[in-house]
Amino acid sequence: MPLLGETRPRRVLVVDDDPFLIELIMTRLAIAEYDVRGASDGVKAIERLQDFRPEAMVLDINMPRLDGFGVLSYMKAQGLSDKTMTMVLTARNNSEDVAKAISLGAKDYLSKPFKDEQLLARVGRLLSRPRARAA
Repeated sequence: MPLLGETRPRRVLVVDDDPFLIELIMTRLAIAEYDVRGASDGVKAIERLQDFRPEAMVLDINMPRLDGFGVLSYMKAQGLSDKTMTMVLTARNNSEDVAKAISLGAKDYLSKPFKDEQLLARVGRLLSRPRARAA
């Protein structure tokens, strides 16, 4: 949602291999006035990081080709973890997975199933910081 005084919506990338879930999350975020794009696996997520330049990302762990941990590792290596605030949204909710995601740069972790209100509150919190200024 745009912050007061901002004209363009905040950019959010949704990454999940379940097309129904991507559509559901993207629709909910679009209704909340976010600029949303989707990716169906980690490889496509990395492409979107480069061309869409999201400010936040909702990222699944279990995906084909490149999983969410692989995306987080890439982001950490490229210095993107503080440019794209990432929330892991996954059915995997054991403490080891949470710790690994956080150590790789995730800022939040939400287990499936989730409520719309939880998702919106968590994405809003990820984007509560001011936008980075272009250098």
